[in-house]
This record gives sequence, C-alpha cells and structure tokens, in this order.
Amino acid sequence: MLLVLFKKFLGKKESSGKSDAHASPLEVTIHQIQAGDLRLRNQFITDYQPYVAKVTSRFCKRYIDPARDDEFSIALGAFNEAINQYSSVMGRSFLGFAETVMRRRLIDFLRKEQRFKGQIPYSSFDQEDEEDNLINPIEVHQAIEAYEKQKGIEERRSEIIDFSRCLSDFDINFAVLAEISPKHDDSRQMLFGIGHTLSQDAELMRTLLTKRQLPIKELLEQVQVSRKTLERNRKYLIAIALIYNGPYPYLRDYLHMRDE
Repeated sequence: MLLVLFKKFLGKKESSGKSDAHASPLEVTIHQIQAGDLRLRNQFITDYQPYVAKVTSRFCKRYIDPARDDEFSIALGAFNEAINQYSSVMGRSFLGFAETVMRRRLIDFLRKEQRFKGQIPYSSFDQEDEEDNLINPIEVHQAIEAYEKQKGIEERRSEIIDFSRCLSDFDINFAVLAEISPKHDDSRQMLFGIGHTLSQDAELMRTLLTKRQLPIKELLEQVQVSRKTLERNRKYLIAIALIYNGPYPYLRDYLHMRDE
C-alpha cells in the first residue's frame, strides 16, 4: 500500500510542471468543460457513451445494454463525475482516471445491491492494474456473482407474477395447472410440442389471445392427435402456448421446454 501511495506521489511531482501548452487535445476539452461549457460537456458525454459501455461490459464480464442495464447509468454518472474531478497534475490520462472512477462506482453499486457494506474486504488479495489502481479480484467477482444471482431471483419472480396475471385472463391459476399437469414425461413432451406449434402460428395465437379460447378446430389441422386429447388438455395447452409466446425464459428452462 505504501509503495502504491509513493508511486502516486512521484507521479504528481513529476507532472506538476506540465503546462497547458503541452496538454493533449482531450485534456484541453476537459478544461473547457470544467470552465463551464455545458454544451461541450453534453456532446463529450454523448460521444464517449460507447467507451463507457465498453468499460462497463468489461467490468461486469457480460454485454451491457445502455438502454436497459442500471450498470450503464451508474458508469455514465461516474464518467461525468470524473470530468469534474480530473486534473492534469494527477500524472494520468483522463480516460485512465475516468475508468478508475467508473469501476469504483460500479463496485459501490454492487455492494449496495447485495448489502456488502459490512463485509470485511479481502485486502490481502489487492492488486494493481495497468493504471496503478488497487483492485480486489475476489471481492469484485463475489460482488458480481451475488448481484447476478439476486437479479436472477428477481427476474424469475417477475416472470411468475406476469405469467400469473396472463393466466388469470383465461381463468387459470397455478393450482389448476399443478392438478392437470401430465404425470408422464412422454405425455408432457407431446403437449409441449403442440403448445409450441400453437405459439408459432400467429393467426392461431391471435385467436387464442382475443377470444380467450383454444382454437381446437384449426389446431387439429396441424397436429396428429384427437380432438378429445386437445379438449382434455385445453388449459394446459393454453398455458404452454403462453409460455412459449411470452418473455418467460426462466419458466421455459425450469420446465425443460425445448424450441423445436
């Protein structure tokens, strides 16, 4: 730790004599923004959004969608914060400094999400990255892992709530589904196949969703089962078709439903 602080101190001393005349174009832009050019700030942040998304995706070890993921908003706010705090006397490039600020804010975000504030850090595993910043790979990995796990739980809960509401439109609930679910795997797989066929036919799904009833007559033209089979499994087939047709990846995975 002392070595890191010493290196940072030397970096400041060596760079303290750097004049604006030798500042990089990027540093000049930062200075102009810090002087109050709001229009330039907005344009600068817009131009560097792909960079922010790249840093965030690399940190989270997965693709980050700027339009959907909270992590991008956190990182973008940190990027704006870095603009305010940056100084050329730091002896570092602006982008290196901005990446450090973004990483720290993302770690804080993950810790907050998982209530990591009271956890003792694994300080003995601290490492320096290419910008001489202290990072803890174990702590970061655990924070991300726990956050993803919690996020998955919340998404599954959201799916179940949404699917339950969808079923209620057909006077079906989970208790009913549990009672009518086929006991044998071969029967269940057959009904999965029929439900998938139904979900892939836009006209049949339109009939199902608007009239709130299984289009048995039309479905018989596409599947090799009896009318009695469709009628007996009507509610179960409706549920399966709704799962295939809707945004329910966790339910499909839980039921081992294959996209045929």
